[in-house]
Amino acid sequence: MDTKITRALISVSDKAGLPEFAAALAARGVAILSTGGTARALRAAGLEVTDVSAVTGFPEMLDGRVKTLHPAVHGGILARRDLPEHMAAIAEAGILGIGLVCVNLYPFAATTARPDCTLDDAVENIDIGGPAMVRSAAKNHADVTVVVDPADYASVLEEMDGNEGCTGLELRRRLAVKAFRHTGAYDAMVSQYLGARLDSGTKYPEELAVSANLDRICRYGENPHQSAAFYVMHGITEPCVSQAQVLHGKELSFNNLADANAAIEAVKEFDEAPAAVIVKHMNPCGVAMRPTLSEAFRLAREADPVSAFGGILAVNRPMDAETASVITEKNSFFEVIAAPSYEPEAYRILTGAKAWSANVRILELGSLEGWRGKASGVDMRSVVGGLLVQDRDIVALGADDLTCVTERQPTDEEVAELLFAWRIVRHVKSNAIVFSRELRLVGVGAGQMNRVQSVRLAVGQAGALAQGAVMASDAFFPFNDGPQAAADAGIRAIIQPGGSKRDQETIELCNASGIAMVYTGRRHFRH
Repeated sequence: MDTKITRALISVSDKAGLPEFAAALAARGVAILSTGGTARALRAAGLEVTDVSAVTGFPEMLDGRVKTLHPAVHGGILARRDLPEHMAAIAEAGILGIGLVCVNLYPFAATTARPDCTLDDAVENIDIGGPAMVRSAAKNHADVTVVVDPADYASVLEEMDGNEGCTGLELRRRLAVKAFRHTGAYDAMVSQYLGARLDSGTKYPEELAVSANLDRICRYGENPHQSAAFYVMHGITEPCVSQAQVLHGKELSFNNLADANAAIEAVKEFDEAPAAVIVKHMNPCGVAMRPTLSEAFRLAREADPVSAFGGILAVNRPMDAETASVITEKNSFFEVIAAPSYEPEAYRILTGAKAWSANVRILELGSLEGWRGKASGVDMRSVVGGLLVQDRDIVALGADDLTCVTERQPTDEEVAELLFAWRIVRHVKSNAIVFSRELRLVGVGAGQMNRVQSVRLAVGQAGALAQGAVMASDAFFPFNDGPQAAADAGIRAIIQPGGSKRDQETIELCNASGIAMVYTGRRHFRH
């Protein structure tokens, strides 16, 4: 049996819609209990409020740390109305029932997102009494309505109006589940933040708490018969797909988000000059770095114009009008364009093209400068029934990290080219092979079951451009057949991790072919 709501406890940090909701409750005969800033806000709106301290008989203590943790509060929330002994117990103690608990928690996420947030600031914004009240009300949802989101105010009032001041069990159950998710996400957020700062000796904790908010429901997943959603994790300050602002375009799909992430992460590799990366089905199909962004884009598209059409474009410099004009040339289209920012004229060109405006999505990333210092520490991937967690593969490699193993040493120009190709191959699905020439991608072999086939694919794409190009391999060559195919195509230098039992055969092949080869001692498998 539903119980009419006659008393409500309201204590919120998010005060959106609060005066209107509280006024509507009061108009329906509901007495309001409150605390601190919420009570002051309600009184300022002309509402009659009873302080919780008047109910508990104790003033708020310890700078507000203790105010609602009292039997007079939790007894009124947790008492089961269907058990006479419960009702007798609270009656004997002089405790009145509380039928509605409207609480949302201290702004821990907003506080810790501030650049100047200290550990003390964060700790003071860990809510204790709020989660206790929310969990008490959610546990006793058979009798008590719990509200943690202002978006639910209207539903509560509507049900009260249609049910003689009561809410229905179905609504209470839904709100209880939402409340437990709210406190669970809050606790996960706190544990993530404190774990990163206070538990440095535990890289992989016994229990992994992950906190993320629903950002959007996707139209569908990888395929139309699959449903999908996008969740955004808390505490991320790195420029990335989850933090990007959508300036224009229709809803991003599941595949758009995955591909945009791949393109953005790849273009972040390049900071010394304007660069453009084009991704199709999670693999780079065009990459170039040049003194101007327009030229970088043009050469990136030329690497594979067929695959580039309908792909995802990411650039590492503000989008200018000249580049936007090249992007919107005839027979060119991109599902998503991501850039740190957009010049007004560039934005007008991209969104004004008749064939583009209804379909292209425009993402603004913000500055990419210093992104490694803001990078979140782990990569998480789902498998059925579990999560795989690992360090992110973002360690930069320089010339001093290379070991030449051939008779011919690479020139300075070749070293720069090899490092460019190495940065690209990190983002290609294994087995991964990249050919680059003059700081642009000219051939790629991705996702093959054997490495020599990836080399052959790169040779086929590069064609005549393979002559004088360099090759990057994400892992060692188990045999020298891949390097032989590259040598036959005219490759002049190779970068690879090394470590095969047959390395000497590959070294001898390179020496015989005049190829310079360097080892990194680090592989880049990407499954």
